[in-house]
Amino acid sequence: MGKNLIQQRRGKGSLRFRAPSHNYKTEINFPLTLKPMYGTVESFIHDPSKSAPIARIKFENKEEVFIPAPEGIKIRDKLSHINNIITTGNILKLKDIPIGANIFSIEKIPNSNYGAYCRASGSSAVVFAKTENSVTVLFNSKKQKDFNPGCRAIIGVIAGSGRLEKPIVKAGKKHYIMKAKNRYWPNVSGVSMNAVDHPFGSGRGKHLGKSKTPPRFAPPGRKVGQLHARRTGRKTK
Repeated sequence: MGKNLIQQRRGKGSLRFRAPSHNYKTEINFPLTLKPMYGTVESFIHDPSKSAPIARIKFENKEEVFIPAPEGIKIRDKLSHINNIITTGNILKLKDIPIGANIFSIEKIPNSNYGAYCRASGSSAVVFAKTENSVTVLFNSKKQKDFNPGCRAIIGVIAGSGRLEKPIVKAGKKHYIMKAKNRYWPNVSGVSMNAVDHPFGSGRGKHLGKSKTPPRFAPPGRKVGQLHARRTGRKTK
């Protein structure tokens, strides 16, 4: 009898496949209050769940906020919240940010207190165009997205852009990097596994040995490949 598939084992949620969230330290957020105020950078935090360093900011109303640290700020720097000051690290509404400015940690919904876009190390986006009802943001992928002018964002580029420049060298180091965030690695194809691990396993070379479309009422351990495919094969004109 074969083993459970890897997706079945991960879905069960045993300790081996559970995210080490007890090691996670911060949650990226914006100030709850919507009035202009100033804050001070208190410290920088290394969070295993984030790829960028995290800045802890304390505002005048005693509220603590955690944001991805932008390049160029340091401890005891003063940052502002919706004060219409265009300086690295300041939090502004998109309607108040000039076209061409680099921004990150962009809110998806106005006043949601959550920066949903551009939060990885070294990433940023650009304010591309403005109208009365929307602000168009251009991402590094060349994709453009329209936002509500009341959404907040942070000026600058996130620190840690050189994170991927250092080679990993050993598979063991990569293993621990992926394990820290519970990422699936290595991603092994079914045809390269043994027969006990996957229905497509065994055989000489990468050869399926059977149809890639499983029977419609196959049991869960056999439900791999093109599920309920309407058509297979190469498209012809």
